[in-house]
Amino acid sequence: MEKITSSQDDKWDSARRMVSDGLLSIIMPAFNLGTSITENILVVYSTFSGKIPFEIIVVDDGSSDNTLTEIEKAAAIHTNIKAVPLKRNMGKGAALKHGFEVSKGNYVLFLDADLDLPADQTWKLFERMKEKHVDIIIGSKHHHDSIVVSYPWHRKLVSIVYYWLVKMLMGFPVLDTQTGIKLFKREVLDFTFPRMLVKTFAFDIELLAIAHLKNYRFADSPVILNTHGKWPLINIATTLVVFLDTLAVFYRTKILHYYQTIQDHNMPVPPPLVSIIVAYPSSTSYLDECLAGIAHQSYSNYEVILLPDEPSDRKWPSYAREIPTGRIRPAEKRNIGIKHAKGQIIALIDDDVFPLENWLMQAVVYFSDNKIAAVGGPASTPPTDPYMAWLSGKVYANRLVSGPYRYRYEPGIVQNIEDYPSCNLIVRSDVMQKLGGFRTDFWPGEDTYLCLDIIKKLKMRIIYDPRVEVHHHRRKLFLPHLRQIGRYAMHRGYFAKKFPETSRKLSYMLPSIFVLGVLIGALVSALLPSLRPIYFSALIAYVLTSLLSSFRPNPLSWLLIWLGVVTTHIVYGVRFIVGIFASKLPGEIQRFDHPSEIEKAK
Repeated sequence: MEKITSSQDDKWDSARRMVSDGLLSIIMPAFNLGTSITENILVVYSTFSGKIPFEIIVVDDGSSDNTLTEIEKAAAIHTNIKAVPLKRNMGKGAALKHGFEVSKGNYVLFLDADLDLPADQTWKLFERMKEKHVDIIIGSKHHHDSIVVSYPWHRKLVSIVYYWLVKMLMGFPVLDTQTGIKLFKREVLDFTFPRMLVKTFAFDIELLAIAHLKNYRFADSPVILNTHGKWPLINIATTLVVFLDTLAVFYRTKILHYYQTIQDHNMPVPPPLVSIIVAYPSSTSYLDECLAGIAHQSYSNYEVILLPDEPSDRKWPSYAREIPTGRIRPAEKRNIGIKHAKGQIIALIDDDVFPLENWLMQAVVYFSDNKIAAVGGPASTPPTDPYMAWLSGKVYANRLVSGPYRYRYEPGIVQNIEDYPSCNLIVRSDVMQKLGGFRTDFWPGEDTYLCLDIIKKLKMRIIYDPRVEVHHHRRKLFLPHLRQIGRYAMHRGYFAKKFPETSRKLSYMLPSIFVLGVLIGALVSALLPSLRPIYFSALIAYVLTSLLSSFRPNPLSWLLIWLGVVTTHIVYGVRFIVGIFASKLPGEIQRFDHPSEIEKAK
């Protein structure tokens, strides 16, 4: 341990007393700072050396330059400097979260790695925390005692406007939320980080919103900020994303009450083995992405069972087993995987899905409750999907398309659910054994029947948690998307007739009611001209409502999403009716079932 010196008038005395026998964790997120990051880290090191026990954790947020190499150079010089690499650029919030997960300090400092905010003002934050008796201190460039150099007027204007927006929406008792130096007691981040969804620009607002709900106290502190005149012009797209993310945090906090639904659960002891089952016809680049997501899980006690049609000559990791199944249905494949699984928990995932890093960790904790049989989470659209596939994801997430089931495509509140797709479903293995696995005479729809048995036969619960998240590649608009919609609709219509407990719901029937309304309304208004105004008024109302629900700043995206919503309603409505009157579901296997194979077919 490095020797700590002190004197009677030492400005670091309060910080040292507060940290006591612990240490301060300094987390520095860095992106493409290869030319300066080593020097900056060493400056921070010398700032704290001999004054207070500390560690420096520098997170490389998927930089495209030599930032990580330079961080590792600094880490090789001093043992209390740690390099944390992220494989891809995930945003500042995600970088800070990863840094916190490896930190040990009882106090945590967020510090921008460009050092526009000098580290030697940290003692002031400790003094302010002690003086105000608070849990969080936020550096504020708008504080009347702050010294701000080279801060352009346009940035100042945007910052002030954003402050008033946040003040109006959230009511925070601080003048600034975005300045890159903040001090926390560790317990605050222990509580807030597991509940956060935002990983990029508005993460500060979400973190403070969660802390505010928990009644953690915070105050601001004056800072010295010198940007050295390097601020670029304001990026309109980034500003819009920040604005929308801020509104989303407001919606989740004040309207949806999402954060209030999240409860803490203890990890089962010992942590159970999870058998991850991936059924697919043959290897694609999507499978590689899926396996990479699994490899980066924060939960490490798992095995992977791969179920292709034919054997491959690929060399798999030691935790993965390939079991060729022949050309059979997905339900039959998964049953083979379940039979060979060694884990107490079965995690079902598709090969065109890749899990986020806390997917398993957030799910497994629920299994400490013996009444919970299964856990599901959102299968959101990757932001990197091709444009037309990304549009398909926006159609699925549209409120007029998915209605009360929108949580399947974008994060919703923690809740009990009755039916969930097997692209992201995690189930107790003893539950699967009691039920005999999946029924193989339904596809698609075997997961609906499984969930029905869990709820009705076993009287157990299925939980949805938005943090049990995967990214799911979409079929492109329009034909691949509509083919999939038609298949879903037909199975839901058939199930509405055969298993009304979970499938005979008004929300599933609305598209069919819409289609019948358009057709019958056209016929009636043709026969009775006096009813035409009512008919056309209803059509205009539908068009306006669907247009508003599809809004995007880009006019082309707006138009295409709207057309996707309308055609989805029509196709789903027609195929749902077909399913109701079908004597049985089609049995043949669709070979072009995921987006990579659709592309190959073209």
